[in-house]
Amino acid sequence: MDRYLLDTHVILWLASEPHKLSEKVSQILISNAPKSISVASIWEVAIKLSKRGLDLEGGVEEFYKIANSNNLTILGVRKSHLKVLENLGFIHKDPFDRLIIATAKAQEMTIITIDEKIQKYDIPWIW
Repeated sequence: MDRYLLDTHVILWLASEPHKLSEKVSQILISNAPKSISVASIWEVAIKLSKRGLDLEGGVEEFYKIANSNNLTILGVRKSHLKVLENLGFIHKDPFDRLIIATAKAQEMTIITIDEKIQKYDIPWIW
């Protein structure tokens, strides 16, 4: 069974704009397949909230509630992720997305993302 790692925007859209999710992604999200998010997504949300670049009523706590209510496992940063990250090509410059890519690669997960830069990496992805 495939294991999935959700990009940050997928979690946000799941909560506030589910119509933006593809049919394929919507089906995966309601399935019993193992689904996770990286702590990098929570870090990204916290920074965007502090810069007022994101409107998420309830802040980081709300993000955790969204993750919990959708049975998403939160993955911390592991040594194996950082080893992949140090050799990851610079197609994508965003540090949060780079850690998400490295996490998926290290743990052999499929990334759920609409981000075309992430899709250029040699990793499985779905949208």
